[in-house]
Amino acid sequence: MSKVAVFGAGSWGTAFSVVLADAGNEVVLWARREELCATINEKHENTDYLPGIEIPEGVRATHDPEETAADAEAVFFVVPSQTFRDNVGDWAGLLPGDALLVSLMKGVELGSLKRMSEVIAETTGAGPERIGVVSGPNLAMEIARREPAASVVACADEHNATRLRALCHSSTFRPYSSTDVIGCELGGAYKNVIGLAVGMAIGLGFGDNTTASVITRGLAETARLATRFGADPMTLMGLAGLGDLVATCSSPLSRNRTFGEKLGQGMTTEEITRSTRQVAEGVKSCSSLLALAQQADVYAPLVEAVHAVVEGEMTAADMLTALISKEAKHERD
Repeated sequence: MSKVAVFGAGSWGTAFSVVLADAGNEVVLWARREELCATINEKHENTDYLPGIEIPEGVRATHDPEETAADAEAVFFVVPSQTFRDNVGDWAGLLPGDALLVSLMKGVELGSLKRMSEVIAETTGAGPERIGVVSGPNLAMEIARREPAASVVACADEHNATRLRALCHSSTFRPYSSTDVIGCELGGAYKNVIGLAVGMAIGLGFGDNTTASVITRGLAETARLATRFGADPMTLMGLAGLGDLVATCSSPLSRNRTFGEKLGQGMTTEEITRSTRQVAEGVKSCSSLLALAQQADVYAPLVEAVHAVVEGEMTAADMLTALISKEAKHERD
């Protein structure tokens, strides 16, 4: 039995704690609020984020970051990407010097345009051989219900990618290993923006032809950007690319698709944000991904249009009209 730490007790952090416990690990889960820790430890349920899901006894919650990190073989981070740098900066001195440091987050930092693995490297001093990511079609509620699912665990060091794979391989969760950290991270971040666009189409009342078109062109846009930064194009065809994209765009459990639906129905970003406690990562990441694409001189009309809607510069209906009316091109272009 290995001890592993999970920083973040939202829906995905809690669900992944269930995976890790089912895989035979001792899991210490850090939560921001002490009252949530008490509920998890006493009732074995996260009533705030995953009501009705029984949390295994192998998961113990604490508000103490030092207790969370102590003697952990691997540390998993599951907090909002735009606050992550400040969070991990507070925790860096507590992390074991030989622990694997793993991002479960799907975003690109505003301002710096850094991926989460890069933020880990900068704030902790860890080398790439100790930094991993998990990405795939992993809707938290379905994972917590132990519905069969697969994902990708990536690390530049193949041996450590294999170690990570073993730590989270349970009877219902099948991880595949990879060394393509860049492809996994950019695929995971970009699919949130495409999920917003698909949600807008659904909110406007359009059907499967429209959503399939947005998904497919969104995947092409993702691949253009990711390969420009050195990703393996096959990663974008796998679980961390197409798989994650399909789950996000198809399921009403997806925060980003749901947020997009409300935009399509005419609500503003501010109105939707006030009405929910969950974070739709694509709302923030569309700005940083657009800046990243512009920096790399990559054609990114979909992320540009989604950003304009999120910022209130155009309506969802105008966005889809603008995308359809662009100059016709060869599909490979």
